[in-house]
Amino acid sequence: MADSPLTIKTQRILIAVEDSKYSEKAVRYGYHLANAFDGQVALVHVIDPPTTSTYGAVDPIMGVNPVYIPEINEVQEDASEELLNRLIAGWAGPSENITKFSKIGQPRQEILTVANEWQADLIVLGTHGRTGFDHFISGSVSEGVARRSVCPVIIVPYKDDDITE
Repeated sequence: MADSPLTIKTQRILIAVEDSKYSEKAVRYGYHLANAFDGQVALVHVIDPPTTSTYGAVDPIMGVNPVYIPEINEVQEDASEELLNRLIAGWAGPSENITKFSKIGQPRQEILTVANEWQADLIVLGTHGRTGFDHFISGSVSEGVARRSVCPVIIVPYKDDDITE
């Protein structure tokens, strides 16, 4: 069947992950969707670049930039790879071919970049469910991705009283 404006294509599902219970629920949801639509799955984990500076010591107006430590990047990249492998092993069947991306940068932007480059039909990610001041301080990666994505985004909420299967 040819794609028409009314056809919903869900063959390439990108699941954005982090090392948290919020993310594990999104992974479970994304894998179930992929199985239902006989689709492909890719996992993306984005590492915020570490710095040796605190927010008080970084002053872009005065030209004081954060200092990056390569050794910390390597440790975080290894942890990212381990996380992706664990999530693949925990949810994917032995015959499934899961694509994985580990990126360093701003999570919102990197998720959107990977979705575009991998040509995702759908993005699935979890949310901490923060509101009010917590949401203002931490921002919302899921909200930013949903607002800027060219493909549909499913945000899987997680509350502390959720029961896992």
